[in-house]
Amino acid sequence: MQVAEAPVEERTYSFWEQVNRMFDRAAAHTKHPKGLLDQIKACNSVYRMEFPVKRDDGSIEVVRAYRAEHSHHKLPTKGGIRYAPNVNEDEVMALAALMTYKCAIVDVPFGGAKGGVKIDRRQYSEAELERITRRYTYELLKKNFIGPGVDVPAPDYGTGPREMAWILDTYNSFSSNPLEALACVTGKPVGQGGVRGRKEATGRGVFFGVREACSVEEDMKALGLQPGLGGKTVVVQGLGNVGYHAAKFLQEGGAVLVGLAEIEGAIYNPDGLDLESVMEHRRRTGSILNFPGAKNLERPQDALELPCDILVPAALENQITAENAPHIQAKIIAEAANGPVTIEAEEILLKKGVLIIPDVYLNAGGVTVSYFEWLRNLYHVRFGRLSKRFEERTFSRILEVIEDLTGKKVPVELVQEVAHGADEEDLVNSGLEETMINAYQEILAIRREHGVDLRTAAFIDAINKVAQSYLELGIFP
Repeated sequence: MQVAEAPVEERTYSFWEQVNRMFDRAAAHTKHPKGLLDQIKACNSVYRMEFPVKRDDGSIEVVRAYRAEHSHHKLPTKGGIRYAPNVNEDEVMALAALMTYKCAIVDVPFGGAKGGVKIDRRQYSEAELERITRRYTYELLKKNFIGPGVDVPAPDYGTGPREMAWILDTYNSFSSNPLEALACVTGKPVGQGGVRGRKEATGRGVFFGVREACSVEEDMKALGLQPGLGGKTVVVQGLGNVGYHAAKFLQEGGAVLVGLAEIEGAIYNPDGLDLESVMEHRRRTGSILNFPGAKNLERPQDALELPCDILVPAALENQITAENAPHIQAKIIAEAANGPVTIEAEEILLKKGVLIIPDVYLNAGGVTVSYFEWLRNLYHVRFGRLSKRFEERTFSRILEVIEDLTGKKVPVELVQEVAHGADEEDLVNSGLEETMINAYQEILAIRREHGVDLRTAAFIDAINKVAQSYLELGIFP
C-alpha cells in the first residue's frame, strides 16, 4: 500500500536569511575564496540597548533600540535609523547588509549600517520623541557607534530632518571636534548643515532608475512595452517620503498613476490619478479613500494586484510573498522599499517574466545624496557657491557671441534658461542622475555576461567591489 506524502510546508525565511540567500546566489558566480566571502557576508557589530524614557505623564518606559554595523571595509559606516514597533535585531542586520551592498553598487565609499528604535512614533508626543532620540544618540556615543569617521546615521522609516537635528545637537554637546561634528549625521535640515535635494533624493533616484530601465529596448520588447516612461501605468504602495516623491517624479516624467495605497486603504482609477489632488484630499479628510472618481479597495495590499505596467512598493519589507505573487499583474516591479519582495515571491515573478528592479540598487538615491551632504559638511562649502556666477557669466558671453555672429537677438526667456549657473540642488540632482544611470548600466552588463536576473547581477557587482576593498587592505592573500 502506497502512503501519500505529506505536503511540504513552505519555509519562512527571516529578512537576514533572505539577504544572505541573495548573497549566496550571486557569490556562486564569483571566484573569491570562501573566507573572503564569509567576511563580506558577516555582520561585524550589533549593539542592542535598552534605556528608560520619561513620558509626559511622569511614568517611565523602557525602550529597546539597535545599531548594526555590517561592514568596516570602508569607514564610516552609513545607514538610516527607523522608528517602528516591529524593529528587531534580524531586521537591522539585514538592512545594514543591504546598505553595504547598496553603497558598493553606486560607488559610495561607506560600509553599511542601520539603526532602529522599537516604538510606534504615533503613540508619543514631540517632546517624548525628542527625549528618545537624544537618549538613543547618547547610547551610541557611549559605545563609539556614531561619528563623522565612524558611523553616520540618516533618516529612515519614521524619522526625518527633525530627528537628525536632535542627533546632531546631542552629538555636538559631547564632541571634542566641533569642526567636523556636522558630518556625524545626514538628512539634516538645510539650516543645520543639510544639503538641498536630500529630502527628495530616494524618490528621485527611484525615478532615474525606473526611467533608465524603461529605456532598454530589449527588456521593454520582452515585456510587450514600448521603450520610455511615457504613458506607462503605475501603482505606488506607500506615500511616505520615498513613495510620494517617486510617484511625483514618475508622473512628471510622463507615467500615469492609476493606483495609490496607504495605511488607511487604497484607491484605483484606470484613467489616472492626480497625485497632488490626492494628497490635498488626504490632508483635508485624513485619508486617501473616497477620492472623487476613484474606486476604494477593500485592503491596502489589494493595490499590489492591480493591473499596471509598473508597481512601486515603497512601504516596508515582505509585501509581495508567495501568497500574492501569482496574482501580481505588473510587468515591472520597482523596489523603492527595502526587501518588499521575498525570495519565494521573486522566483514566481521571474518565471512569469516580470522585470524586478532591485532595492539594493533602486533606492540608493538617499545614501548617494547623503554622501554629498557628508562631503559638504567636511568641506564647509556649499556646492555651487564657487562656480554659479562664473558659469552664468560664461554662458551669457557665449550667447552674446552668437548674437554678434548671427545678428539676431536671443529671446530673454531663452537667455535666462541657458545662462543659468548650477546651484546646489542642480548639482546634487545631476550627481544623483549620473550615479543611478552608471550603476544601472554596470548591473545590466553583468546581467548579460552571467545570464542572471537584475538582483543577482547587482549583488555580483557589490561582492566584487567589496572584495576588492578587502584585497587592497591586504587582509586576504
